[in-house]
Amino acid sequence: MTLVNSPDSGNSASGPDRSEPVIDANLAVALDALLAEQSVTRAAARLHTSPAAMSRTLARLRRVLQDPLLVRAGQAMVPTPRAQALRDEAATVVRRLGELLSPGTGVDPAALRSTFTIQAADIVGAALAPGLLELARREAPGVSLRFRAEELEAQPALRDGRIDLEIGAIDHVDPETRVEELVTLRMVAAVRPGHPLAEEPLTPERLAAAEHVAVSRRGRFTGPLDSALAGHGLQRRVTAVLPSHLAAIALAARSDVVCLLPIALPGAAPSPFTDAATALGLRLLDIPLPLPPVTIGMAWHPRHAADGAHDWLRGAVRRTLGDPGAFGV
Repeated sequence: MTLVNSPDSGNSASGPDRSEPVIDANLAVALDALLAEQSVTRAAARLHTSPAAMSRTLARLRRVLQDPLLVRAGQAMVPTPRAQALRDEAATVVRRLGELLSPGTGVDPAALRSTFTIQAADIVGAALAPGLLELARREAPGVSLRFRAEELEAQPALRDGRIDLEIGAIDHVDPETRVEELVTLRMVAAVRPGHPLAEEPLTPERLAAAEHVAVSRRGRFTGPLDSALAGHGLQRRVTAVLPSHLAAIALAARSDVVCLLPIALPGAAPSPFTDAATALGLRLLDIPLPLPPVTIGMAWHPRHAADGAHDWLRGAVRRTLGDPGAFGV
């Protein structure tokens, strides 16, 4: 099928293959206007064209449909029986064309029946899941959430649809992926109640002398804290490296190791990233060294940019991490 753009186009020998039916969407629009207005002049005004052009279009419609459609009756024009039969159908076709070619509109979250896959570190998932599930329960009860650990290379996984969102410290920046920053956090030292570090003011020397647990999916022993300590001629001892923040928090609650944990910046709303540590009774100590902030963001493929369902998901993530107390979690 061939779409002819001009309502005034003819059928030249160099045109489309005559074996194919020719579909001109503009003819349908013109037919609807002519049958609704029953006047060439008024139909032309409705479609912002000239009466002469509309008259030529009416002539073409008469040839295509093999019916006069509108005939003169005194000073007016009246529809033929065929035109009367086509009037409602023409209006429906034009309305559907308008819907087809209009920008996407927002969706009703209550009508969604979707499963979204989110890739995030365990501490991010633990901070996000309660509030996000509560939002879904209230607004989009047909939505299900699947959280995946950081096991996939995010860019190709987003591209091929294996994940819908990546949430965390986004470290891949490319022209294809859309990235939005959500919240900025700072690192503190988390220790069990009664830990020696909690008994006196924390200094770089005392922090370096303690045993530490590091969190790294790649098994790395060092990070920004080691660089900051090295600036003071100090070196810490990392006795364990775990791939999971929640496992490291649990270890800190049951031993004397120090675990680093992201919390909200001073003056910001409380962060759900500390919920697991608070539940275990850990003490959170300010680190007396300048450490770079941690920015948590979300990344998605641009094919979802205008999708109403995905837009609801992104908005729900923003609200959950931006105001976790609003959901009673």
